[in-house]
Amino acid sequence: IATLAGFFAEVGDLSRYQHPRQIQKLAGLNLKENRSGKHQGKIRISKRGRPKLRALLYKVIRPLVAKNSVFKALHMYYTTRQQNPLCKQQSLVALCCRLLRIIFVLARKQV
Repeated sequence: IATLAGFFAEVGDLSRYQHPRQIQKLAGLNLKENRSGKHQGKIRISKRGRPKLRALLYKVIRPLVAKNSVFKALHMYYTTRQQNPLCKQQSLVALCCRLLRIIFVLARKQV
């Protein structure tokens, strides 16, 4: 309950958002590439959003990966897949985005 209260305190009314990617950008979890001219840098999260929302999602996803079988399986898949395996931290960020989409849909459909 505290997690959802913190989430809605940071996000506000979900009717203002048409797509979960808007909340992802609000949290600063959208990807950006650091490049200039011929230099092509790494792709990282932008961190331009709300740090408390990012921290809340990260604090929620850690126990979910440890205890929930579905999120544990997704984390294993992301880190061990043949094509483009993610580092553990990258996998956690991807799972935070997935959790955002789940919360968005559940709150929108009022389930």
